[in-house]
Amino acid sequence: MGLLGGDQRPAGRGRGSWRRGQSLRRGAIVLVSLVSLAVGLSLYLTDALREPELDTVDARFDLRGDQDPPADVVVVAVDDRTFRELKLRWPFPRSEHARLLDRISPGRPAAIAFDVQFTEPTKLPKSGEPSVLDWLNSPKDVALIQAVRRADDVVLSTTEVGPDGETAVLGGNFLLKQIGAKAANGNFVPDPGGVLRRLPYSIDGLTSFAVVTSEVATGEEVDPEDFDDDTLIDFAGPPATISTVSYSTVLQGKTDPGFFRDKIVVIGPTAPSIQDVHATSTTGDELMSGPEIQANAIETVREGLPLQPAPTILDLLIIVLMSLAVPLSALRVSPLRGLLGGILLAVAYLAAAVIAFNAGLVLSVIYPLATLALSVVGMLVLQYLVTAFEREHVRSVFARFVPEGVVGEVMSRTDDDLRLGGERRECTILFSDIRGFTTFSETRPAEEVVEILNRYLQEMSDAILAHGGAITAYIGDGIMAVFGAPLEQQDHADRALAAARSMLLENLPSFNRWLAEERDVPPFKIGVGLHSGPVMAGNVGSDQRLEYTAIGDTVNTAARLEGMTKGSPHPIYIADPTRELLRDGKSDLAYVDEIAIRGRRAKLKVWTLAEVGADRS
Repeated sequence: MGLLGGDQRPAGRGRGSWRRGQSLRRGAIVLVSLVSLAVGLSLYLTDALREPELDTVDARFDLRGDQDPPADVVVVAVDDRTFRELKLRWPFPRSEHARLLDRISPGRPAAIAFDVQFTEPTKLPKSGEPSVLDWLNSPKDVALIQAVRRADDVVLSTTEVGPDGETAVLGGNFLLKQIGAKAANGNFVPDPGGVLRRLPYSIDGLTSFAVVTSEVATGEEVDPEDFDDDTLIDFAGPPATISTVSYSTVLQGKTDPGFFRDKIVVIGPTAPSIQDVHATSTTGDELMSGPEIQANAIETVREGLPLQPAPTILDLLIIVLMSLAVPLSALRVSPLRGLLGGILLAVAYLAAAVIAFNAGLVLSVIYPLATLALSVVGMLVLQYLVTAFEREHVRSVFARFVPEGVVGEVMSRTDDDLRLGGERRECTILFSDIRGFTTFSETRPAEEVVEILNRYLQEMSDAILAHGGAITAYIGDGIMAVFGAPLEQQDHADRALAAARSMLLENLPSFNRWLAEERDVPPFKIGVGLHSGPVMAGNVGSDQRLEYTAIGDTVNTAARLEGMTKGSPHPIYIADPTRELLRDGKSDLAYVDEIAIRGRRAKLKVWTLAEVGADRS
């Protein structure tokens, strides 16, 4: 530290390292960003928050509001009215379904989709699997088969699919082909909680009911590449949004002959008693019937799957940005403003997600917001920890070179960056050094040398700190201390002399006894130099490393006085200006000589402690 260089002890940090903590905070920013990004990506790639993410889809449906229902899609509902008017029990005789088809098909609908499963004949065989003959032996089944043939291109739902996608609908695929009908899988893959939101292209190798019906209605094939696991049903609204007419009303011929023209007709049970009702994105506390869900799914396919999940790369990019936004802002704004900015960013992103949803793009919401929340919380926690660490660290650093009792006062005098500003002070400078330590260290193992040196420096430091000195540098085995700074001391000369006396008469003998008893090492001898005068004291250095030091001719002279004790019979040289400032203890001093100091024109009177005696060292 200071003029002489060597190993030095930091007494503070610079701008951007401590109060603003630029160096430490940059590391914290990198840490927070990486952690939040890693967690966010892990959650996204493992789909760990799937249920809350899907809940945000429901919320976006609510915010979008009800849409105009398709005018050319109608549900023929087996509802409570149907049961009251027909006085039939479910399942209805196949002949009733045949009569219904004959009421609808003459109106030339675009497609008829039967969301009722016909996988077993009315009369099951006594043993074995039913065959086509079992279907043809039942007049009611034959009536249905003939009605399906007359209607042409009827789509029949099933949830029972063989290993190769084959079905037993109306006796099997062979008979279906003969009568021009198609079987389709009426299942959906439920999300957590049994909610139906997603539309598959096929399940178990059988194309879905919605896809087949759309192909029949439009005459155009649907590309399976357009689907993925997150393809959503674009619900027009809550239950009863799709145009509905009672099964009994149609069966009784109460509908207009042209009512079904060019429409997609979905036939199925909607009465809650049949239990084909489910939660969806738009049902809220209600449930939607299976046929209406199918109608919404069919319209979704026919409209080209209006709700498309955002590309994975876009979601990942957003997560990356969310992990960086708040931590990067922490370099320029306070934690409170960073928190406010994080909240505003979250609100803005939610609004963007809603707007995108209304335009048909389904952005991931929970994963980016979870990443953002993690980065915000991480930054707040680390800001607090870094600030606390900085204060505690700086306090501990100051405690190393000033007495513990005045650390608080020293810190109260620092600026916003925990700097001690430069100022001109009248001080006493103390330098000390071990005689012959270099030779000693060359003959001992490095571990032992360091242990002994640390023990020695501790002993000497205790003496200096006990008398109010500030240790500004350890220079190898040498020590530089200042009395009168950073806190002003009117008696700095007396304090410095008292510290030197303790070092030579108390602490050094104690250390040497330890050397003899524990290490069998000859006693150490030291040299001490004291000089008083004006110095410039304060923090110097770069933003990365600041040191508290004192500089000036007084410092240089004290260092040279200590060096001049080598080869002299005196272990301490005290400059005359220090003697002049002493309030007590002048009588303990012995005059040595008036000596020339390198770098000074005039000679300097030098004194020593009479009680330490003379010893050629």
